[in-house]
Amino acid sequence: MINVDPLEIEKFSQLAHRWWDPRAEFRPLHEINPLRLDYIDGITGLGGKSVLDVGCGGGILAEGMAARGARVTGIDLGEKPLKVAQLHLLESGLQVDYRHVAPEALAREAPRSFDVVTCMELLEHVPDPSVTVAACAGLAKPGGHLFFSTINRNLKAYLLAVVGAEYVLKLLPRGTHDYARFIKPSELASMCRAAGLEIGHIIGMTYNPLTRVYALGSDTDVNYILHATSP
Repeated sequence: MINVDPLEIEKFSQLAHRWWDPRAEFRPLHEINPLRLDYIDGITGLGGKSVLDVGCGGGILAEGMAARGARVTGIDLGEKPLKVAQLHLLESGLQVDYRHVAPEALAREAPRSFDVVTCMELLEHVPDPSVTVAACAGLAKPGGHLFFSTINRNLKAYLLAVVGAEYVLKLLPRGTHDYARFIKPSELASMCRAAGLEIGHIIGMTYNPLTRVYALGSDTDVNYILHATSP
């Protein structure tokens, strides 16, 4: 069985045509992309690496990693976002291999194939995040790097990521997130260990509504990235 929520796929498919508009609903992804790229590149050295972006959507991160010299494969179960991603390659001139396939299926097809596996803003949208984590673990080469980003589950995260981002600041469409699906860092770390991964580093991402600037740091109360390695 595929670990997917059809309602989540439909929600993002309806917005797919706006994926590359930096002023529209996906503006936060455009604004945090340089931070994520620098963080991933600083740890892995993306140039020449084989990289898999799980849940790539319209390809913002996938193209960024390709621009830094990585050989990137992007996978997603939303057909419309993938078509947008493929069309955008005609504009950017970059090379990304986009595929409509679940990570669980790809892990059976091509196990231990990638130097780097990224899974950003996806775990809080699937029925069982541990299944996705295990699939990502099965796709990384021995010694490979994995990056998971998601949202912490606490009152502060609810107030900032749901009430603040969706209703007050309107950074995201209403209904983008379901608080019950948020994941504590300790829970994600446990999923990674259960999948045989070694935890490397957890870093937080914050947003200043006054300066409209995102930053990486020690505050993991809301958004965070977990870096792990495959033994």
